[in-house]
Amino acid sequence: MALFRFATDPPTRPLIRTQNLALRAPVATDYAAWAVLRMESREFLTPWEPVWNEDDLTRTSFRLRVKRAAREIATDEAYSLFIFDTRSEILLGGLTLGLVRRGVAQACTLGYWMGQRHAGKGYMTEAVRGALRFAFQDLALHRVEAACLPNNEPSKRLLERVGFQSEGMARAYLRINGSWADHLLYAALSSDHLPMEK
Repeated sequence: MALFRFATDPPTRPLIRTQNLALRAPVATDYAAWAVLRMESREFLTPWEPVWNEDDLTRTSFRLRVKRAAREIATDEAYSLFIFDTRSEILLGGLTLGLVRRGVAQACTLGYWMGQRHAGKGYMTEAVRGALRFAFQDLALHRVEAACLPNNEPSKRLLERVGFQSEGMARAYLRINGSWADHLLYAALSSDHLPMEK
């Protein structure tokens, strides 16, 4: 059972801290930084994400995102977090431990995105390692699953670097950039000997 329970307001303290990063739920005051980062990274992110809604970057849409994230954390359904550099306090991207399944599964699904100007600098590797520690230690989960497009070489390398193991291919698994796409499936288990942080 998760150790964190919140009311309808999002938790403002980081749920995950690493050497250089803080991961916390989005709050209303994150809107401007989030909207700028997403807009300037749109072309970079488009091949790997679902089609954006017309109102995706509006303040109203963001408010709904913040409320949903707070509700899902409170009910232990998902942990949608923003990734911040602790030195500069700059928003770098986002990470979600979603679709939390309790009972006999004790599993969740990992998803992530990084702003283009911050990609390739090791931030996501550090964030995912922190998220795995949080999932296995704080949330007491047994399994974290992830999926990526077969041609997404940076994502495949990241998952393998932090200790995910390939489990096969799922046909037409997710609708990405307007089309149903095959995905490589990965998983990490709490019993795995995951690579140590640098």
